[in-house]
Amino acid sequence: MRTVLIVDDNPSVGEALSLLLSLHDIRPVVALNQAEGLAALERERVDVVIQDMNFSADTTSGEEGVELFRAIRESHPDLPVILLTAWTHLETAVELVKAGAADYLAKPWDDHKLLATVENLLELSESTREMSRARRERRRRREVLQSTYDLDHLVFASEAMARTLELACQVARAEVPILITGPNGAGKERIAAIVHANSLVKKGPFVAVNCGALPGELIEAELFGAEAGAYTGANKAREGRFELADGGTLFLDEIGNLPLPGQMKLLRVLETGQFERLGSGKTRQAKVRVLSATNADLKAMIRAGTFREDLYYRLNVIEVNLPPLAERSDDVLPLAEHFLAGRAALGDAAREALLAYPWPGNVRELKNAIERAALLAGGKPITPELLNLPQVAPAAARNLDEPSREAVEGALHQAEGVVSRAAQVLGLSRQALYRRMERYGLTASA
Repeated sequence: MRTVLIVDDNPSVGEALSLLLSLHDIRPVVALNQAEGLAALERERVDVVIQDMNFSADTTSGEEGVELFRAIRESHPDLPVILLTAWTHLETAVELVKAGAADYLAKPWDDHKLLATVENLLELSESTREMSRARRERRRRREVLQSTYDLDHLVFASEAMARTLELACQVARAEVPILITGPNGAGKERIAAIVHANSLVKKGPFVAVNCGALPGELIEAELFGAEAGAYTGANKAREGRFELADGGTLFLDEIGNLPLPGQMKLLRVLETGQFERLGSGKTRQAKVRVLSATNADLKAMIRAGTFREDLYYRLNVIEVNLPPLAERSDDVLPLAEHFLAGRAALGDAAREALLAYPWPGNVRELKNAIERAALLAGGKPITPELLNLPQVAPAAARNLDEPSREAVEGALHQAEGVVSRAAQVLGLSRQALYRRMERYGLTASA
């Protein structure tokens, strides 16, 4: 049950607040002095503290309240604290709010405002606990992945990347082809290397070829090899990537760029393990684990007749999707710090700029931005100007379904400042309403 600790030397204050909170399904715990309050915090779980500023007769300095607040903050740094204050030490309360107190209320208090403040802090406390739980779960998940599999020192913190890695590592030991999908620059080759490192052929070679970087007439020779004189400039016989990858893994990046004749030969290799070099009739054999990757819509290419459907299903026995960096923002700052490698520090404004930017070029663009900034920083903290990020286009006009400032204010007033009730009125989640309140510069007392 939601619990509020009331610390006040006046028993009548504890009784009044206890009754008020109990009527709203909030469990009160009352302490008459600082020692009782701190003992209660050690004894049971408390979601919010309401504390007085003075606990001794004829004392109005507020110093006792400051001492209690600091003791609570030291042992429970995330616990919301509401200060009950008289006008004689209002300035002290304001200073404590700057130091981390959640709010202050003047005596005699207004029941509606106090309840709204408590309700909102209870929701915030619940959200904070949930976020802490989620962070612990993500950290545990990363630790399990890192201890169970070879992740090639990959830097990540997001849940989306953890899911991708879990799937990639789970299917790594199977001998079936894997298709890695995702945008350019997101790190598909790193995922392929991790699959190889955890596969049954990890002791064999890992050979990568970018099908999009080769002229169409050379792709077949690159993959399957060529005899001397097979094409202009072929002065001697050469091995293809399949022969080089024998006993290991061949990674075919940008597989959508493979021309139809090459697709047909690739299909045969996947089915039989056999192929011929360009310009040769001799059949050769290779045992190769094939991984492929693409940022193209292969199904649309099948409909257009530019990609073989039978090859698609051969390659796509297992699909591993790598989300764009914009969908795994938790990875941005860890990656930025990794690329900096201690050469410079990221200033707070630079961190905000990195998180606000959509990264259309993904990890590759982030790395380039950090490399540039590190070179120009000269050992000083990195600023947004040094990152030189392109200006993001202004947001489109407000959606007609988006609640206006007036609608948010009206809902908060109707709900007497309780955010969860106002969110229900507007048809939003609490988190969504908090974001809009921040955008409009509103508080729960609006």
